[in-house]
Amino acid sequence: MRRHVLALALLFLALPALAEERKGRARVSANGLFSVHLVEVAPGNCRLEVTKESGPAWSLPKCLGSLDDFYFVSNDGERVWVLWSLVEKGKAAPAPVTRGKKKPKGPPAWANVVVAAQYDSKGNRLQEKRLTELLSTRQLSEVRQLTHHLKWLEGTLGIPGKGPRLTDAGVVEFEPVGGTTQQLTF
Repeated sequence: MRRHVLALALLFLALPALAEERKGRARVSANGLFSVHLVEVAPGNCRLEVTKESGPAWSLPKCLGSLDDFYFVSNDGERVWVLWSLVEKGKAAPAPVTRGKKKPKGPPAWANVVVAAQYDSKGNRLQEKRLTELLSTRQLSEVRQLTHHLKWLEGTLGIPGKGPRLTDAGVVEFEPVGGTTQQLTF
């Protein structure tokens, strides 16, 4: 009986620790006026926060990624690029009806996945980049395939290389595996 009471007491004491907010790494705009980070209030309950030196600029109550993803804010603080370091494999599109013809060549279905997106302060998706836009069909062989996910970004998740970064000119730079440096502008 004492063991059960002790176990319940320990569980009760541990609950506040489980409910604490977790914050992702803050990243600063190129001009140094704004910063952005994701806050995980609880699993599946997040908010994206953009702040100025003087305090909060805006917040978006959405899980636009995870704490391990990369968030970059524009110099005016109104737009954010999100780079997802671990993405779910893409789904195959319905196959076209072909009678006696060879299957058309192209990238594999798993590569047709959005890996980066730009959002405004209202949560609207302004731009997006698919893996097939960043890598040629030949370069896709460098992508690390897990059962249901892809690792595609150098400098992340144990893949050697430079991690994503924001240049002094306010351009997001990164290297997909097997590819050349890519740039995203606000």
